[in-house]
Amino acid sequence: MILAFSVAPTETPDNTAAMSEAVSRAVKIVRDSGLPNETNAMFTLVEGEWDEVMDVVKRATEAVQEVSPRVSLVIKADIRPGYTGQIEGKVASVEKHLGEG
Repeated sequence: MILAFSVAPTETPDNTAAMSEAVSRAVKIVRDSGLPNETNAMFTLVEGEWDEVMDVVKRATEAVQEVSPRVSLVIKADIRPGYTGQIEGKVASVEKHLGEG
């Protein structure tokens, strides 16, 4: 499965640094997981089996909760058993079609 998620504190001191510091805690959990992942301006993608991906999301959320008592979590998943390497594979497929023009 590929899971895209965004986790962020909803209550922080009045500064952008507090928000990015909290999100950095979550991203570190994902990167340290050893699972394929990618972070962009809006979401973090993580790929793996259901239980291991959900564990990473839970731990990332808990890391943000250490900074804020209230947390926003958005999740979108592509559940496709038997497929791996899809974080790169899906993009490569689109790029292939773009190159055909």
